[in-house]
Amino acid sequence: MSEDFLRFYNMSRNPFSKALPTDMACRTEDLRQVHARLDHLARTGGIGLITADPGAGKTFAVRSWAERLNPNTSRVVYLCLSTVTNMEFYRELCQGLGIEPCFKKTDMFRDIQACVRSLVEERRVRVTLVVDEAHYLSSSILRDLQMIANFDMDSRDMLAIVLVGHSVLAQYLSRQPHEALRQRLVATYRMRGLDADGTAGYVRSMLAASGADPDLLDDAALASAHACAGGSIRRLNSVMTNALTIGAQQRARAVDAEMVRCAAEELVLL
Repeated sequence: MSEDFLRFYNMSRNPFSKALPTDMACRTEDLRQVHARLDHLARTGGIGLITADPGAGKTFAVRSWAERLNPNTSRVVYLCLSTVTNMEFYRELCQGLGIEPCFKKTDMFRDIQACVRSLVEERRVRVTLVVDEAHYLSSSILRDLQMIANFDMDSRDMLAIVLVGHSVLAQYLSRQPHEALRQRLVATYRMRGLDADGTAGYVRSMLAASGADPDLLDDAALASAHACAGGSIRRLNSVMTNALTIGAQQRARAVDAEMVRCAAEELVLL
């Protein structure tokens, strides 16, 4: 079905697919804000926090930032398996850095810090550890992340750590047991999702990038898309893909509000 609407609307590709290359991304306000904070964090080191409601595009924002870095001067280690034990997390981190995991945690800790120090001091490479789905991390792993980032008796920030998770993560870190970690946060941002104007701009930008008419949806259809998506880019992408499919099936040269509403209804779990 997707091929049908691509041909019908003269699109080079589906601009609402999650496989879209990051260089085709719409520069939303959230994307600009996340990139600015990650740029700062990568330069200074320390611990940062990026939170958002599900579907707001937090992982895409981090990926689009990482893909534009110079691999000769930056190293990004991305971990997304957060429901693990403390030892398993250490092994994941070792593997991400290209280190053979040892049997003992203390040995892995020393190897991780030695690897980071070597990259920073000898190769002049900035190291950023991105921990996605961080709202699932255990308290013990959060405590160890503080220690992993502690270099030269906590006098140098050689490693940047980015915790990426649902909005509840900020509330979790505000609790007294995590006060020490919260005080070490040097960059934070809560993604807000798309408002009505942002939704319209996003849809028009992505349609134009694919070769389609950016005015394929009128104002009423765009308002309906925003109401159905509720600010979530993930849901908006699904609604738009369905709406374009419905429009092509009906041989409609424009996608109206009713098509958008029907598209959204198809996504509702019964």
